[in-house]
Amino acid sequence: MKSSKANALPPSDVKSPFVQNMFDTIAPTYDLVNRVMTFGLDQHWRQRALRDLGVGATTTMLDVACGTGDFLTLAQTRTQRSVGIDFSHGMLRRRTTVAPVVQGSAVHLPFGTATFDAITCGFAIRNFTDLDSVFAEFARVLRPGGSIAILEVAIPSSSIVQWLHDRYFNGLVPLIGGLLSHSKDAYHYLPQSVTYLPTSDQFLELFTSNAFAPPRVTTLGFGASQLLTSTRLGLVP
Repeated sequence: MKSSKANALPPSDVKSPFVQNMFDTIAPTYDLVNRVMTFGLDQHWRQRALRDLGVGATTTMLDVACGTGDFLTLAQTRTQRSVGIDFSHGMLRRRTTVAPVVQGSAVHLPFGTATFDAITCGFAIRNFTDLDSVFAEFARVLRPGGSIAILEVAIPSSSIVQWLHDRYFNGLVPLIGGLLSHSKDAYHYLPQSVTYLPTSDQFLELFTSNAFAPPRVTTLGFGASQLLTSTRLGLVP
């Protein structure tokens, strides 16, 4: 599927296969482009998420949309009981983690109810199509009292920072990503996919309607990214 610079967003009915094919295509250079685009800060943000979750030696952790395994590799210094899932075969083939991974969908997680103590999900929320089902699955596989950490992009609140971020994210990122990955379409899509990002109220509803506490939101990278953490409440539905 071809995407123009002006509108790189696929129609909703083909979003899932489009995103899957896109990540299969950019998998060989995905980690390199991430490091360059975020100046290496994405790894610090993942470490922050793991600290906030309190991941330790006995923690059973699931990383949803694990990609090549950044979260899993960092978690290995804290727990040997982590597993990842991603629907992109290309990303999993390029994995750099020794943790076990499976190919599958976040809408139908192939794990039992109340299996995990912690869930991580990095920069993937805006790529899912059915967020209600995804959060319902998060709640199902996470034990009551377990924690979740979601890393995502954000739009800076400061008008000056927002202007600079827009020039970088929508101008330089597609250029850099296209040069390093040889996939211009992908790196036009990724900045524009902010359109799919839930608002603060929508995030709150996704958490609270699926038996999670209201999320704690931490701003990162001068507002360019956000970390949402929450706890699974009550009994398993």
